[in-house]
Amino acid sequence: MDWTLFRRPNGRTAFAAAVIGGLLAASACSSSSGGSSGAASGGASGASSGTVKVVGIEPLTGPAAFAGIDAQKGYELAIQEINDQGYLGGGKKISVSWEDTQGSIPTAASETASVIADNSVSAAFGSVSSQEAVAQSPLAQKAGLPIVYTQAGSAGVVVGNYTYRATPLMSTYYPDIKKYLQENHWKSVGIIYTNISETLQEIGSTTLPQIASELGMQVTKSVVTTESTQDFSAAIQQVLASKPDVVSVLEIGAANPTAMTELRQAGYTGPVLGNSGASAGNLKPAGKDGAGMVWPVDFDSSQTAASSQKFVSDYKAKYGVAPANYAAEAYDAAWFLARSIKDAGSADRTKIEAGMAQAAAGTTNGALGENLTWTHGTINTPGVVVEWDGTGTKLLYSSTGS
Repeated sequence: MDWTLFRRPNGRTAFAAAVIGGLLAASACSSSSGGSSGAASGGASGASSGTVKVVGIEPLTGPAAFAGIDAQKGYELAIQEINDQGYLGGGKKISVSWEDTQGSIPTAASETASVIADNSVSAAFGSVSSQEAVAQSPLAQKAGLPIVYTQAGSAGVVVGNYTYRATPLMSTYYPDIKKYLQENHWKSVGIIYTNISETLQEIGSTTLPQIASELGMQVTKSVVTTESTQDFSAAIQQVLASKPDVVSVLEIGAANPTAMTELRQAGYTGPVLGNSGASAGNLKPAGKDGAGMVWPVDFDSSQTAASSQKFVSDYKAKYGVAPANYAAEAYDAAWFLARSIKDAGSADRTKIEAGMAQAAAGTTNGALGENLTWTHGTINTPGVVVEWDGTGTKLLYSSTGS
C-alpha cells in the first residue's frame, strides 16, 4: 500500500510547511552540521558502548496506526534477528525506541528534530504517512540524519543521500493487474477514488485509465471522494449508472469495507479492482461483501520466493499471525539499515550515509522477494496480485506470471 496517508487541504499543508520552516531555522541555529550534506558533529556516541541507537517515528495511534503498528513489528523482528546473529560484528547491537506521531504533521516534524539533536542516535525509521514523511525528510537531510521510510509514496520523501524508501511506488507495480483485466475480457471500467491520497489519486486519475486505454477499455465514469466522505452510495450510484463491466474502488484503510458493503447493497456482484489499502485485514468488517476485491501489492504472505517464505515463517513464529505488506517492507528496511551500518563499519551518521549508498548499489534477498534492487533511493520489487475471499487473501499470480 504505497499511499499518501491523509493528504490534508492546502491550509494544513501550508501550516506544515511553516512548521518545517521553523524547525529548519531552529536546526540551523543549533546544529553544528552546516549544510545539506553534513552530519551532526561527533556522530553517534552510542557506538562506543556497542549499541547503535535507532529511533522509529511512526503513527502508532490514530487512523494510520494499523500500518504503523504492523511496520513496528517488522522492524522489531528484523532487529532481533540482526542482534541474535551478531550481524554487525564486534559485539555491536541495534537498539530501537519508538515515538508516536499520532497522525500529526507537527508531531512528526518535532520528534524528528528531537532525534536530530540527540547525537547518541545514529539513524531513524520514518513515518508510513507521506504527509508526515514530507515533513521529516527536509529536516533529516539538512542535518545529515540517515532515515529509512516504508509506504510514504509521494514526492518530497526521498530528497537526498540521507533519505531512502523501502517500498516501491504503487504506480510501478499497479500495472501488474493488466493480466487480470485481459483474462476477464472486460471492455469498460468505472472508477471511484479518494483525493486524500496522492498515490491513490495518481492511480485513479492516471495509472488505471492509462492501463484501460492500453487494453482498449473505456472508463465509463470516474468519481472522486473526499476526506469527509463516509457514505459512498452517491458515488456508487453514479458509477453503476454508467454500466461498466468492472468497478474499481481505490480508498484508504477502513473506507474499503464501507465502500464494498455499500457497493454490494447497490446490487453490484462482480469483482472489484482495489489497492493494498484494503490489506492488513481491513476488509474483514465487510464480511462476505468484501469478497472479490483484487489488487496488486508489493508483498503477500503467500508469495513463493524462498526469502519471502522464511520471513513469513519467522513472523508467524514470533507473532502468531501471517504478516501484511507493511511488516515485510519494514523488515527489509531494517536489514537495509543493518547492512549500511556494517558496510560503514561505524555508527557515525556520515559513514552510515556512505554505507547506505553502498548497500543500495547491490542486490539482496528479503521479505519482499529475491534479487531486490534500489533506484534513486527507492526499492524495486516484482509485485503480486491477490484477491480477498472474505476471510483472507489468495495469490492470483506474481508479476512474472507464476
